[in-house]
Amino acid sequence: MVSRGEPTRTLVLGGVRSGKSGHGESLLRDHARVRYVATGPTRSSDADWVARVAAHRDRRDDRYTTVETIDVAGALRAEPQTPTLVDDLGNWLAAQLDAVGGWDDDAVDIDDVRSGLCRAIADVTGDLVIISPEVGLSLVPPTPAGRRFQDELGVLNEAVAAVCDRVVLIVAGRVVELPAPPTRAAAPTAAAAPAAAAVAAEAPAPTPTAPGSAPAATFDGPVDPTDAEIFDTIVPPDFGVASAARERQLTLTKPPGALGRLEDIGVWLSSCQGICPPRPLTAPTVVVFAGDHGVARSGVSAFPPEVTAQMVANIASGGAAVNVLARRAGATVRVVDMSVDADTAPEISGYKVRRGSGDLRVTDALTLAEAREALAAGRAIADQLVDSGADLLIGGEMGIGNTTPATVLIGALTRREPVEIVGRGTGIDDAGWIRKTAAIRDGMRRARRHVHDPLSLLAAVAGADLTALAGFLAQAAVRRTPVILDGMVVTAAAMVANELAPGAVRWWLAGHRSVEPAHTIALEHLDLDPVLDLSMRLGEGSGALAALPIVASSVDILTSMATFDEAGVSDRDAEPAGVVTTAAT
Repeated sequence: MVSRGEPTRTLVLGGVRSGKSGHGESLLRDHARVRYVATGPTRSSDADWVARVAAHRDRRDDRYTTVETIDVAGALRAEPQTPTLVDDLGNWLAAQLDAVGGWDDDAVDIDDVRSGLCRAIADVTGDLVIISPEVGLSLVPPTPAGRRFQDELGVLNEAVAAVCDRVVLIVAGRVVELPAPPTRAAAPTAAAAPAAAAVAAEAPAPTPTAPGSAPAATFDGPVDPTDAEIFDTIVPPDFGVASAARERQLTLTKPPGALGRLEDIGVWLSSCQGICPPRPLTAPTVVVFAGDHGVARSGVSAFPPEVTAQMVANIASGGAAVNVLARRAGATVRVVDMSVDADTAPEISGYKVRRGSGDLRVTDALTLAEAREALAAGRAIADQLVDSGADLLIGGEMGIGNTTPATVLIGALTRREPVEIVGRGTGIDDAGWIRKTAAIRDGMRRARRHVHDPLSLLAAVAGADLTALAGFLAQAAVRRTPVILDGMVVTAAAMVANELAPGAVRWWLAGHRSVEPAHTIALEHLDLDPVLDLSMRLGEGSGALAALPIVASSVDILTSMATFDEAGVSDRDAEPAGVVTTAAT
């Protein structure tokens, strides 16, 4: 049954005569009062339908208060704290399609209505049970209207499941508990250990559907690398929607601009989504691109190269900082081995290009063919995530020594001297700083002739992980999906991505400013103003994740804050009480 502790939202799926409604009622049997929101028509010439409605009514006792309406969102908002049973979404969907004449017109959409329902479900504070037919249990309908209904019901069930705590499927009267949606599942616990290898060994097995964990489903490779460096023209975020969002900010109960960057971020996200107010973020996803670099063997890092593979295992097990921050922010983490110099689990190595990238001081990090393969992998990963419903992406990285190739990229593209841009990375001493500066000098010398050819530049000095990151970031912009950039390594890849796909930067937000001097230079080059400045230098996607709750709050401001009219509050242009204006003579 539904817990009497913290309120629970449960979606109950099932076929015809599966017992789904009866199971839904049983989940609320311990409540003294239950509101029953009935979505089906109460009057009909169909005798069988009338008999079914009567049977449902007879089964309910006097604890139930029945509300017959297709405005389910309005009913939930009216009494968000009341234990409620909604039965069912199939009838609700049919009524919505009737209302817009959408049965035979694919151009008519009900996205706004569906999003409004999901927002109302997410805001419920009492126990809620929602009944819906499972679309996958029936044949493909022979009519266009039937297929439209089936398609819309599948999208609806998926959207509602994403804002519920539990999803159960009723098959032949038996209850099958389904994995919880990624943004609402209970997070696994993993105590941090001093050594990465120990953490990887002791951490619990990953929970595929929990925020902060690496899902079990794998990214499938290989991909076709042909023309991987050629991207579609970037369509900028919607300027008209941005203007509407700015106008809406002026109507909210606050002085204009009083929330500073929080307002700007909300405007940006609205323009990316093409709607004002913006939709809540339901599936933010982090992809950590991992790889080793030959230059790490020259002592440019405080840690040995073997730590890369150990930390990849740690991230996959849910024990790294990126996992902790993702669980807090409601994001999912994926880790991808692009060029780790070790064997890794099959589920994370499907796109692996090679074991370790070449030493950029003396040789190319990749061949041109390998660079195209890595770019294609990054693009494919972005496509797969967007196609599966990710509504915001974060690129992360893991690789001992990767700040060296990142600094080379930044120095080459901004024409800076090595001593201006080299930082301490993971905490090197003075001798290590000298070695790192020399390596960056040598890498920049090799990179200089490639600065006008992004693919050649990536092959010369970047490595497979940074190259895949560049493809990932550019393709996210092609797919009109907002991205929060992380630290210096990710921003270096973003600089190349913006060369590959000019205008991609408009789809990106800088999550933070790291202590690496090259990061500030890279942000200035991209004309990005970071959200946070917390002296972070970890990588993995940690800085972007720290900024994610702020981005989510910017959505809440535009969607939930009352306007002056709604709150009955006078704005600054209102006339003072008792003042009478007269026409000029």
